[in-house]
Amino acid sequence: MEFVMASIDGTLIPLVGIVFGCSIAIVAIIAGTVKASLRRKHVEESRREIAAYVAEGSMTPEDAERILAAGPKDRGCNI
Repeated sequence: MEFVMASIDGTLIPLVGIVFGCSIAIVAIIAGTVKASLRRKHVEESRREIAAYVAEGSMTPEDAERILAAGPKDRGCNI
């Protein structure tokens, strides 16, 4: 008696490979989008916090400008 799944003209293994590969790609795309979104959220929170310090007078606008200019630059695909 042959193994039933292997007797489907050899199409099952490539099909499983394609489905598995596409699933990994979709998960990677979603994870990258979530990561970029969270990074941008934290940058905006930091900018708001610095603006609040300037508004209350505990930081000068020049200091705030230097801090914001010294922040990490967007370097593309860095992990």
